[in-house]
Amino acid sequence: MSNTLEQTTAARPSIIVDHVTKKFLKRNTHSFKEAFVGWTKGKKVRADYFRALDDVSFQVGEGESVAVLGFNGSGKSTTLKMVSGVLEPDEGRVFTRGRVAGLIEVGAGFHPELSGRENVFLNAAILGMSKKETEARFDEIVAFSEIGDFIDQEVKHYSSGMFMRLAFSVAIHVDLDVLLVDEVLSVGDAPFRKKCNDKLEELTRQGVTMLVVSHNMQTVQRLCSRGIVIHEHKVLFDGPIDEAVEVIRTTPH
Repeated sequence: MSNTLEQTTAARPSIIVDHVTKKFLKRNTHSFKEAFVGWTKGKKVRADYFRALDDVSFQVGEGESVAVLGFNGSGKSTTLKMVSGVLEPDEGRVFTRGRVAGLIEVGAGFHPELSGRENVFLNAAILGMSKKETEARFDEIVAFSEIGDFIDQEVKHYSSGMFMRLAFSVAIHVDLDVLLVDEVLSVGDAPFRKKCNDKLEELTRQGVTMLVVSHNMQTVQRLCSRGIVIHEHKVLFDGPIDEAVEVIRTTPH
């Protein structure tokens, strides 16, 4: 009885993407100026749509680490933004369970006029942490970021590397159930990238559900057990990560 319950619990989905289609407006004018001139002359500005995602469905189980693979423009990042709630589907539904943190646009919640310290609390609040939780993790966040005394400087004076390290450190120290990662590990120096990868591996061992977008096949093979290949805005393959990587390598652009 106990084993059955454990298996059922382990199989519970943390992410459900159910027949999702996302369309974006594509105008046939080359600039806002052309659109405005056309409008003043009473001409209709023709507009049509392109599908970034076309009837995409998959589930990610609790504690599972899954890579979303595909060529540029295939719809990978759009998929992550759907799961994070940044975008809403035009058709279909997206469900997540638990606290979701997205490393999609690292530092998107940072304010340049505030200090690193103030931004830690601001960004942590955006990611769902209480002030008490952030205070308890603050020293750990700063130590991981390696920015030292710069924590009390305004972040507008940070280098891009310092900014990225602090933003990443905040995100991975949130008490989370689902982590979404989009190519952020391509930024920063080699030692810090390794440190980030090690931290992500630790989170997977702790049972955090992870959805990863990356062009680095070695990274996804190390972090993920399963791969979903999106090609021409549809799911082309969903299965073991090594097979997914092979599908990418043999699929023509």
